[in-house]
Amino acid sequence: MSTPTDTTPAAPGAAAPGGTPIEGRSLGRIAWQRFKRDKAAVAGGIVVILLVLLAVLAKPIESAFGLDPNAQNTDLLNADLGGIPNGSFGGMSTSHLLGVDPELGRDLLSRIIEGSWVSLLVAFGATVLSNTIGTVLGVVAGYYGGWVDTAISRVMDTFLAFPLLLFAISISASLQGGAFGMHGLPLHISVLIFVIGFFNWPYMGRIVRGQTLSLREREFVFAARSLGARGPFILFKELLPNLVGPILVYSTLLIPTNILFEAGLSFLGVGIQPPQASWGGMMNDAIHYYQVDPEYLVVPGLAIFVTVLAFNLLGDGLRDALDPRSN
Repeated sequence: MSTPTDTTPAAPGAAAPGGTPIEGRSLGRIAWQRFKRDKAAVAGGIVVILLVLLAVLAKPIESAFGLDPNAQNTDLLNADLGGIPNGSFGGMSTSHLLGVDPELGRDLLSRIIEGSWVSLLVAFGATVLSNTIGTVLGVVAGYYGGWVDTAISRVMDTFLAFPLLLFAISISASLQGGAFGMHGLPLHISVLIFVIGFFNWPYMGRIVRGQTLSLREREFVFAARSLGARGPFILFKELLPNLVGPILVYSTLLIPTNILFEAGLSFLGVGIQPPQASWGGMMNDAIHYYQVDPEYLVVPGLAIFVTVLAFNLLGDGLRDALDPRSN
């Protein structure tokens, strides 16, 4: 007769049948192992890292390779054909790898690099602003409940009722000349960050509020209360650390939305103003030439497409990795 097998799980640090100690795994390590199995998310993360490095190092790259996004090369344009770049594929050459624009003969590669830091700066700045406001108000509403929750929720509903695009167009257009002691590019970037971030915080606020309503009934919150912890301590020391996962995941999905919003405002002429290069502004310039020089429209369009796709893939992968119920 066979001997019954002992199925009692081994304690962390105990020896496995082969004599090798069983190594415990932290939640972060488990999430990383889940994330690595998602090849699409890993690819998206690599592209995001490269894009961030490109944006951060945009100015040094331009200086090292002698790129000037505003340098005009009108000698590369065919005046007889309405300014179409000479050669094929928008004037691609070893000196201009992505060709030149048919407007002033400016190098497209240098303008794509220059536009990368503008788009990512606005997107990251707006995301930080909206996440900060939404997280603080959302966790306060979810934890305290009652009239506090009602008041904050009604404010969220009011902000969500705003026609954000029309509101952003009107504010951005009215502040183009100068405001708050700022002019030019710093003003345009600040206005975009404020408009996009300040009016998008209810989306994060609703997510954080819903998570807080669930977390406030957990045992660790009751334990903190029993030890005499007050509301602010529970909010920032107990609840917020458990909200990092949802906040991080939603942030990676909010950044591409903000990139598209900034590109849309620049395309409409109320975002980043020329001569500063921006992906949305380049697409606006291309609408007059897309029939004769489609590459001028395709290049910035692909830059936006690849960036948004990479952040979305990264966000989906992080959601699956940080959600223990997904596997």
